[in-house]
Amino acid sequence: MAQIIVRNLAEETVQRLKERAKEHHRSLEAAVRSILESAPVDDEFLDRAAAIRLANDMRAELVGKIQGDSADLIGEERDR
Repeated sequence: MAQIIVRNLAEETVQRLKERAKEHHRSLEAAVRSILESAPVDDEFLDRAAAIRLANDMRAELVGKIQGDSADLIGEERDR
């Protein structure tokens, strides 16, 4: 298996990665490996047609579902 070293990461980035690893009950190394393995390795996200298909699929899933008012959610967060 190949190995890589990533130098000069911001401390905040490392802390967020550690928090994510802990939330998923993984080691930091396993969490970073998962992130890297799930990253697109081609121009999948740059392909306009694929992006449009994805947006249409997401839109189709929301048809007929009642959406809440985001202002209510913002107000609830502000009042916390």
